[in-house]
Formats: sequence, C-alpha cells, structure tokens
Amino acid sequence: MNNSEIPSPPASPNPLELHDQEPLLSAGRVLYPGQILAILILIALLAWSLLRAPLQTGVAVVAVSTVFYLVFTLYKLLLTYYSVMSEPEIRITPGEVAALADDECPVYSVLVPLYHESETVANLVKALDAMDYPADRRDVQLLVEDDDIDTQTALQKVSLPEGFRITPIPPSLPRTKPKACNIGLAFARGKYLVIYDAEDRPEPDQLKKAVLAFTRVEPGVICLQSKLNYYNPRYNWLTRWFSAEYSAWFDFALPGLCGLGGLVPLGGTSNHFVTAVLRDVRGWDAYNVTEDCDLGVRLYRKGYQTRMLDTTTWEEACSRWHFWIRQRTRWLKGYMQTYLVHTRRPWQLHRELGVRNTVHFHMLIGGIVVCFLLNPVYWILAIVWFAFRAETLRVLFPGPVFFLGALCLFVGNFAFIYSGALGCFRRRRFDLVKYALLVAPYWAMMSYSGWRAFFQLFTRPFHWEKTQHGLDTSQSGKTS
Repeated sequence: MNNSEIPSPPASPNPLELHDQEPLLSAGRVLYPGQILAILILIALLAWSLLRAPLQTGVAVVAVSTVFYLVFTLYKLLLTYYSVMSEPEIRITPGEVAALADDECPVYSVLVPLYHESETVANLVKALDAMDYPADRRDVQLLVEDDDIDTQTALQKVSLPEGFRITPIPPSLPRTKPKACNIGLAFARGKYLVIYDAEDRPEPDQLKKAVLAFTRVEPGVICLQSKLNYYNPRYNWLTRWFSAEYSAWFDFALPGLCGLGGLVPLGGTSNHFVTAVLRDVRGWDAYNVTEDCDLGVRLYRKGYQTRMLDTTTWEEACSRWHFWIRQRTRWLKGYMQTYLVHTRRPWQLHRELGVRNTVHFHMLIGGIVVCFLLNPVYWILAIVWFAFRAETLRVLFPGPVFFLGALCLFVGNFAFIYSGALGCFRRRRFDLVKYALLVAPYWAMMSYSGWRAFFQLFTRPFHWEKTQHGLDTSQSGKTS
C-alpha cells in the first residue's frame, strides 16, 4: 500500500467549511441583498407594465413562456441526440477489470450516510462486501448520527467485514446528508472516494472500473458519475414512471451532456472523486439539500470536469406517493438553492463556465424548475379554454404565439414521452415502454412537488425530507 496516497485527516473536521470560508457559494442564506433588489425591481416593472398595458403585457409574458418551453424541448432532444450519436461514456471491459491486480488497486474510500436506516443496513453491508475489491484496500465508513439509536442497534447485530468502520456524526444543525459526508471526507483514507446510499446495490466491479477510468481520463477530470437505476421498477405505476425517468436522465441526458462537453449535475450517489481535490474544493455544501447537483456545478466553476462511467448502481424506487412527493420536493428545493447560489454573481459565473456551460446551467438547473412551476398555469388555461371557450384567453394567444404553443403541445409532449420510452428501451425493459406513454399524472405530481418546494424554500430551506427505504423488500437483491 502506498502511504502517500492516503490523505491525512484534520485534527477536528469542520463540516461547514464551505459555508464558513466561501459563504457566497453556500445555500446557508437563501437570498442576498442584490438578489432581493433584482427580484423587487422585476416585480415592480411587471406591475407597472400591467397597469399601463395589461393586454400587451399578458401577450408578452405568454409569448416569452412559450418560446422558453420550445427552446427547452429542443434542448432535451439535443441531449438525446448527442447521447445516441456519440460515445460519451467511459467503458471498461471485463477483461480490463480482470487484468487489474490487487496490488495495483489504491485505497478506496466509500462513504455511506445512514439515518434511520435500520431496515437496510444488513443488505447494505452484504452488497458492499460483495464488491470485487481487495478487502485491505477498502475504507468503508458507515456515517451514523450519534442519536440514531435504531440504526446503531441494527449495526450491532451485523458483523462488519474487514475494511468497514462506523464514523459517528455528532447531532447538530443542519441535519443533512452533506454535513455527514463532510465529516466522512475529513477522515477518508483513500486516494479515491465514492458515495453510496443506504439501499444501493452497486455492480460488483464498479470500484475497479473507476480506478481504471481515472487512469485514462485527462487530468482535469476528477469525478466519475455512475448510472443509477432501480431494481424494483415493476412494483406499481409510480415505480414504473420513476424508472422511465431515471433511464432517460442517466442513460441519455447526462451522457448527452458529456458528449457536448457540458457540466454534469451529479446524482446523489455513486459519484467517484479524487479525494484530495474534493477536499480542496471544501467538499459538499451542508446547507444544500441537493448537494450533489451543487457540487457538480461548483467543480466546473473551479476548473474540473465530470465524466459518465458505464456502470450501474441499483436503488430502490420510492413506491409510495407521499414519500415520493417529499423526496421530489427536496430535490427541486435543492435545485432552487443551487440556482440562487450560483447566480449571486452572474458575470463571474459566466467567466468561470463560459458561454456553453452557462447555457447548460440555466437550462438544466433553472429551466427544469421553471417548467414544473409553469406547467399548472398552462394546464389551467387549457382546461378553461376547452371547458368554457373563454374568449378572453384567445387574445393572449395571437397567431404566432398560438402556433408556437401548438408546436410546444405536440413536440414538447413528444420529447418528454419519447425520452422516457427510449430510456426503457435502452435498459431492455420493453414492458415499461407503454407506461412512459401514460405519464401525465406523474408530471402533475412533479409540479405539485415544485410548488411545495418553492414555498418550503422560504419557510424551511434546510429541512431534509428523508426518503423512506425498505418499502419493497421482495426484490432487494435483484437488478432488473
């Protein structure tokens, strides 16, 4: 073992280091004075315009929204195109994995944040122990809150294999996953580091694939994102839609971004990092409830890049709508936090990302949220029109705007449905394709979560609505 590869932990880790040292890059404060002023000016201009010319203002707002929808739709189709037409993923063959000798494997740190996960820890330890990596070269930290008695009790019943250890997390605010990960990062011993969630089932050769991938990428690439998908896609309608969405995102959208050379908003698990660089950028923002997405953007701002690794981690799709709503609320709230954080100094963001990645940022982080918030407004307008033939709505959609709106209706819906169906097809889950065609209720749930996230952003910005795991135990060991 090469001791020079093992970073030395600090005497006392500070899980809030990013917030303390670079507060402008932390979500510890929702809005800064400049952002508040800009929002107030925008509201004042809109109100003044509505008072002076209400009809023209309404038409302009509808036109701008319609153009945005159309651009966003074409953007999603572009990502799918580049994913299909290029080879953006790093592929490691089984032969290359088999040829990697144990003494060539560096120490690899694995962080697993656990909070009220008593029902999953036994299967988790079993899955991580089954990974094809030398036991004396793995550094698996189970991050457990000091006051989480249930998880501690469950772990006491499990015999931890070689290379596993429990890292206690002192209870303090904010009670978030990234805060726990920052403490784990401080004590990580590996040259490389990966995050797994409590219910994850990574492919056994994933760590070796990551080691080999890091040896062939350019120096600026310090993060590899594995694909995520679900081992219980057929449990109910919700898991079928969820699986289609994940297949579209991780098998097409993110690889398409890599094909375009764009920034990658990371998934919440199976991110493989160069440990020393992750420490240099101060780890995760403990106040951001989608710390993964924020870190993906921040890495690009610091001059680093992410690539997609062709390996899959299997997770449990949330199968209860109320838990799904809570999970999606947290995700969208975190996207809002991330967008507000990185637009505090927009010109600096532009200089650090460049034109292309600035466009990616606004489309991926801001655009997704705007779509979910706007969708109910247009659904209500459509219902009112078809139900009452309200003539007052006709004036908001003059000829060119109506044409663009009709184009969005057909092309936009096609793009979103097509990406989900194509994702199921690529994963060879052909029986799920038909469910991707009936996804409208799922979109409604997303928009409800989006508005719930919007209000929570100002009332409970750092509240972590935990995903409930272990709801479907019948297929926990399966991967398709």
